[in-house]
Amino acid sequence: MKKARGDCPQKRTTKAVSFKYSNKKNPLKPTPANLKAGKELYQKKAKPMACKLCHGKYGDGRGPGGAGVSPAPRNFTCAATMKDISDGQIFGVIKEGSKGTAMPAFKNLKDREVWQLVHYIRDLGN
Repeated sequence: MKKARGDCPQKRTTKAVSFKYSNKKNPLKPTPANLKAGKELYQKKAKPMACKLCHGKYGDGRGPGGAGVSPAPRNFTCAATMKDISDGQIFGVIKEGSKGTAMPAFKNLKDREVWQLVHYIRDLGN
């Protein structure tokens, strides 16, 4: 496991996603191809913006677009923060955004792309 970067653990009180997402399990395997696709989305291809702009290149929540945002973007490198967040929660936040935060909805991403992102996000803390 990598050492966490940035604030760890993060205190968060954001709401859970709707029930339709909360119990979802990632149907994709964390293959090198899925991790690579997730990385490409995270680092540059996701629209309306690449995830790294707010969450940081390394997933530590310290991207330039997240500066001064409250609450701060999620730090994916912090195992203490991420251990209790389900794959379905991550999927739902990516698809629908997170109310009360600056996290926008990425409704244009296909489900497969979101699941690839979930694998990459998980890998950032490993």
